[in-house]
Amino acid sequence: MSQLNLELGFGYKIHSFFKKSLRKFWQTIVNYLASNQELKVWQKMDRHGNVYWQAYDPVTGKSFMSGSESDMRAWIEQIYR
Repeated sequence: MSQLNLELGFGYKIHSFFKKSLRKFWQTIVNYLASNQELKVWQKMDRHGNVYWQAYDPVTGKSFMSGSESDMRAWIEQIYR
């Protein structure tokens, strides 16, 4: 009987592991899809060492590039009015 309990306990652990893994997998997919709708802003550097800002809004399909952080902020405020 202890062999049966051992097998049932092991089966439960495997089931629990797969259930947690599946839940984590689906949460990753949901997070990925949700993040695809968020405004993306990043800095880049050209080959001369000049730093500039780029942004892309997947909801509107608009993008913007500027060497000025204040210009970037103004563009973001404009698209969210």
